[in-house]
This record gives sequence, C-alpha cells and structure tokens, in this order.
Amino acid sequence: MVPRAASAYAEYVTAPSRNFARKPANLGHVEAAAVPLAGLTAYQMLTALADVQKDQRVLIHAAAGGVGHLAVQFAKQLGAYVGGTASAGKHDWLRGLGADEVIDYHSADVVAAIGDLDVVVDLVGSEATLAQSVAVTRRGGLVVAVPSGTSPELLARAAESGVRVASYLVEPDGHALGEIAELIESGAVRIEVEEVFPLAEAGAAHRLLEDGRTRGKLVLAVR
Repeated sequence: MVPRAASAYAEYVTAPSRNFARKPANLGHVEAAAVPLAGLTAYQMLTALADVQKDQRVLIHAAAGGVGHLAVQFAKQLGAYVGGTASAGKHDWLRGLGADEVIDYHSADVVAAIGDLDVVVDLVGSEATLAQSVAVTRRGGLVVAVPSGTSPELLARAAESGVRVASYLVEPDGHALGEIAELIESGAVRIEVEEVFPLAEAGAAHRLLEDGRTRGKLVLAVR
C-alpha cells in the first residue's frame, strides 16, 4: 500500500505487520479486498484530517464511487448531515446508505442546491467541482481535494472566502482498518462491489473505472 510500492497485482506481497488487520468476518475475500484502500481513504479524510463532528454538514462529490459510498456511510456514523452528488439513478441507493440529500450533478446547480457546509470531500478534482466545493463551504470550513492538486487561483479564492483547502494521500493503518472492520461486522457500513474481473482483464476494469460511472468498487481476482 502507498506510499511504498506494493506490487498490488502480485499473487503474494509483503508488508509491515502494523499495516494488517483481520478481514471482517461477514465478508468474503472478494468483498474484503475492496475495503482497504477506499475504506482507509474515506475514513482517514473524515476522522484524522477533517475531524467531522456530530451535526456538521458534509458533502461528498462522486458519492456513489468506491471511496464515495464509504465516505457517505462513515460521515453518517460520525453523526453528520450528509449530502452527495451522483447521477439520478443512484440517488435511492445512496439514501439507503444514509445520505440525507443527493444532488444530480447533471441537471442541478450544486451551488444553488446546498450550502453552509463544514466539510466538502471532492473526489472528482476538476476545477469546476473544486470551485463549487469552495463556493458551498462556510467560512472556516474545509475542502478536501483528493485526486489532484488545486490551482493557485482557486486557492486564492478559497483564502478570500476563509475556506481551507487540503489534499490527501491515504496512509497504511492497521488500527483504522480494524475500526472499519468493526463497522462492517456490525452492519453499520457495507461495501458495494459492482463487478469482479479476472486479472487478465485488468485493462477492461481500468477502462470501466475511468468512465467514472461505477457504483461502488471494482475488484481484480487473482486466480
């Protein structure tokens, strides 16, 4: 796992023992394989970085994706009011995961639809969504820009609005994985696997992922 090269498509890998945790007892190996990277990314952003508190208002861009659908659930478990952006066909599913408000980014003006947010997790990372994220965040709030950096112009605009902008890179953490496993075993959080690909079809999995329309996680099966 990052930041070290992990040979993620290998059949066997080594890692420090502190990076490991037992898989949730109620998940098979395929579902469990979908948890660590996405789960830690979402969990660390909301707890270690944003320190989300009860009754805070949180928005997740790309809420139906691999990281997003877990972030929705973790934020809800932390007691937040949770909004998300997603295409209309995924709204009922996201509400079932605990989202209080879901916005169709194809047809709705996100800035007009929601505001006064304490934390925005931007899992899209385009200049357009980052600008929206800054616009809907209250003074003193935080925008977490996950996939990419932020332009100097947007950072200046955020500073003028009193909004903090931070990027995030996940870190290995066996203890946090154990906490995530407890949430999954209790039924408070669930993992969605949209499709499983054999390793020989990794290219097809990447093409589907790059299309940006997946619901939950894709898994490569090493057989």
